[in-house]
Amino acid sequence: MVQFTPSSEDTRIYEVCVLHGHPISQKEQSDLLKQVEALFEEAGATVLEKDVWGRRGLAYTIGGYDDGVYVVYYLDMDPAKLKEMDQAIRIVPGVLRHIIVKPPKGYEVVKFSEEYDEWLKDRETEHERKKQEKEEELKRRMIKKAQVRDKKDADAPAEKKEDAADDKDITAEIDKLIDDDDLQL
Repeated sequence: MVQFTPSSEDTRIYEVCVLHGHPISQKEQSDLLKQVEALFEEAGATVLEKDVWGRRGLAYTIGGYDDGVYVVYYLDMDPAKLKEMDQAIRIVPGVLRHIIVKPPKGYEVVKFSEEYDEWLKDRETEHERKKQEKEEELKRRMIKKAQVRDKKDADAPAEKKEDAADDKDITAEIDKLIDDDDLQL
């Protein structure tokens, strides 16, 4: 985080956010940003920091675009030239919206593009960790099922022997009944 201070008593720090449509070619984008930065130079502003947030979805369609690219500038400039610069940015072709804000004293600049990249990396590692946990849980369940199946297979021959013994007893009883002469069938 960076904290900017005005270069003199006659200047102030301003945050300017510029939104342009996406998709446009890289050349068109660089020309557009050069045109905006030229307006800053005309107004006597010094660009202290530039933060390209990149492509973001828009809440509603603006100028036929559903996505836009946000670029945030931190400028040190004379407040008397602010209105002139604001009007000049309004007529730059390709700029969908812009806003100029005077940050409060003690405001610390946070580069959201870097924070976003860091968040994406953290999200990737979190996703990989969850995937690994799912795989381990699946392995545990498969091992448990295999152990239960092996136990059933180990118990099954004893049951088959018992079933075979029961079958022999039943067969012997049936043979006795059939051989019994007292029984009239």
